[in-house]
Amino acid sequence: MIRPFAKASLNAAEDVLRLAAAKKLTLITAESCTGGLLASLLSEAKGASDLLHGGFVTYTKLNKTVSLGVPAALLRAKGAVCEDVARAMAEGALERSPAEVAVAITGVAGPDADEDGNPVGLVFIGVARRGLATRVMKKNYGDPGREEVRECAMRDALAALREMIAL
Repeated sequence: MIRPFAKASLNAAEDVLRLAAAKKLTLITAESCTGGLLASLLSEAKGASDLLHGGFVTYTKLNKTVSLGVPAALLRAKGAVCEDVARAMAEGALERSPAEVAVAITGVAGPDADEDGNPVGLVFIGVARRGLATRVMKKNYGDPGREEVRECAMRDALAALREMIAL
């Protein structure tokens, strides 16, 4: 069961959208372990219809390649949960949309490690903006449960978006 978004999460999404509006920037998401929750959260915030182009949910390696252009060779060599894949997802989302800023989340929410042996709680968040270098952060939330990993990833993705938009 998916819980309604916490007030703090919605406030953070609204803050991101206010800043994006002030900078005249639009957004796109590319998500794996969060399964579209970040795009959904952003869509609930005031101003979303003017600033959010949508999101890519690329849960499988194959869809990361087909939808976002993540190289299949990269996925074979490093798996889906790594810095290079988060970077490729964010950059691929920008290339395939009219947005100026993209955020990508790839990780292991649980309940088990992934097929490549990555532990529950390992997440990479990439943020790309046209004309600027892509940034990627690595997070290890441990195993507080699937829902908590996804909430932490969304919180940190919003913070990363806010930082990139502020540049």
